[in-house]
Amino acid sequence: MLRREFLAVRNRLTVDDLREAAGALAERALELPELARARSVAAYVSVGSEPGTLALLDALHARGVRVLLPALLPDNDLDWGAYTGEGSLARVQHGGKMALFEPSGERLGPDAVTGVDVVLLPGLAVDARGMRLGRGGGSYDRVLARLERADVQPTLLVLLYDSEVVERVPAEAHDRPVHAVVTPSGVRRFRHGA
Repeated sequence: MLRREFLAVRNRLTVDDLREAAGALAERALELPELARARSVAAYVSVGSEPGTLALLDALHARGVRVLLPALLPDNDLDWGAYTGEGSLARVQHGGKMALFEPSGERLGPDAVTGVDVVLLPGLAVDARGMRLGRGGGSYDRVLARLERADVQPTLLVLLYDSEVVERVPAEAHDRPVHAVVTPSGVRRFRHGA
């Protein structure tokens, strides 16, 4: 199973590897014109060996960007809340799944994501077409479908390790390509419909 292979590689990373990668990811992402212009960004809090997002979240918040973070609903859809610093996070255990860090303040509703300029998507890999391999829960497929229904087109970014940019991942008809991938070594953009 492809997902298991990517997760196995991630699980071999050391604390130092993770810290270094998170710093480099934040640096690269903050250089993106889309993030420099953004007034609001939907993001997520990385857990375990995921590419680290906290440094980036803090930098965006310090710039005055409105950062929305997801809260997992029982049906795997996502509600949203504002990030106002590490103190605004609560550790939430979802059944047998891993614990997630979610915004502890007011819930803004699943449609709040339709008002953002940039969406940072979690993933395990992205291919040469910009197709993203997610974790398989379907939460972000719902987010992308919601954006499409609202007829809004925020920039879609995925944060990954360098080894997770691959030639091809399996894709289904409903899958949407991302606009760019940010890795510790740089940014790769994808041209859609070209």
